[in-house]
Amino acid sequence: MRTMSIFIMTMSMAAAASCQTAHPILALGSPAPDFALRGVDGKVHKLSDYSASPVLAVVFTCNHCPIAQMYEQRIEHLYDEYGKRGVAVVAIQGNDPKALTIEELDCSDISDTLPEMKIRFAYKHLHYPYLYDGDTQAVTRAYGPQATPHIFIFDRDRRLRYDGRIDDNYRVEQVKTHEAQDAIEGLLARKPVPVPHTGAFGCSTKWQEKEALRVAYEQKLEAQPVSVEPVDTEGMKKLRANGTGHVTLVSFWATWCGSCVAEFADMQDTFRMYSDRDFELVTVSANMPEEKAGVLHFLEKKHATSRNLIFASDDTAALQAAFDPAWQSAVPYTVLIGADGKVLYSSLGSVDLLELHRKILAAVPAEYIGFSQYWSSN
Repeated sequence: MRTMSIFIMTMSMAAAASCQTAHPILALGSPAPDFALRGVDGKVHKLSDYSASPVLAVVFTCNHCPIAQMYEQRIEHLYDEYGKRGVAVVAIQGNDPKALTIEELDCSDISDTLPEMKIRFAYKHLHYPYLYDGDTQAVTRAYGPQATPHIFIFDRDRRLRYDGRIDDNYRVEQVKTHEAQDAIEGLLARKPVPVPHTGAFGCSTKWQEKEALRVAYEQKLEAQPVSVEPVDTEGMKKLRANGTGHVTLVSFWATWCGSCVAEFADMQDTFRMYSDRDFELVTVSANMPEEKAGVLHFLEKKHATSRNLIFASDDTAALQAAFDPAWQSAVPYTVLIGADGKVLYSSLGSVDLLELHRKILAAVPAEYIGFSQYWSSN
């Protein structure tokens, strides 16, 4: 993971001020902007659907942001507890997925598209309305969320009475104030909201204008050098021991293996997603040594900027046994090895990409233990 200091820098006051200028936050007292958005349940949800509720809370959140992930269960709690009192809680994913670079997914198994929202919703057993506005961002622009999550709370007349954070700390064990709950309680009691506005902390909203940055990132990626080096039995033993101090994903493949070729891009995407963290991908070609030129050509076409190896001899059985004596020669063969040398995931055949991503996220070090624990249970 990028260090938390870098993460906080992206949320600096200067950046927030710039974002607010380009995409202003809905002013307090304003009427709730209308919406008609498709949710993970396949239905179109409209503002008018919630007209009978005495209070409406609209939360802008997403899949990829680790801070948003820490708030999923808190949004669920608001939905469950205040739903019993007639309060409507609606979540909207307003990021443009095309504006995300792949390295910005370093804390997630998936991105922010509607199909991926459905995956996360099911994985975490959520129930609140979760709507998608990533294609046009028309609703998101009308509300002006600065980060994920950013909550907007409206009274019976659908006038904005509170916006900002849900509470004062993404580390749930350190929460001291509950601004969103206080606002809802005040409105239910027909009393003034004690604190009408706070700043929102999390990943900045990914506006459509940022897509040019993603294109520039991909161009830079394609310009990086690609290489392949031979590996002998001693090298294979070292690879299995994993003395690097990193979580290491080892992907055995071959150019003549159709399923290997089919999932090779997924392996590279996985590397790019988590390369800013203590994570390494090593690809090992089971091709013969004299086929190195063809292997390199394939790697270059795939812009494989990972560490790439090829068997140094035609004694494939010895090379395989040096890595794993129980490995019975088939490829693809994928092994995720922890920093302590323990095998965390293995697959003989095509990988379950979601399971693999979640195993990686649970294993790589994080500044806050909650970020890793999020992926250890569902």
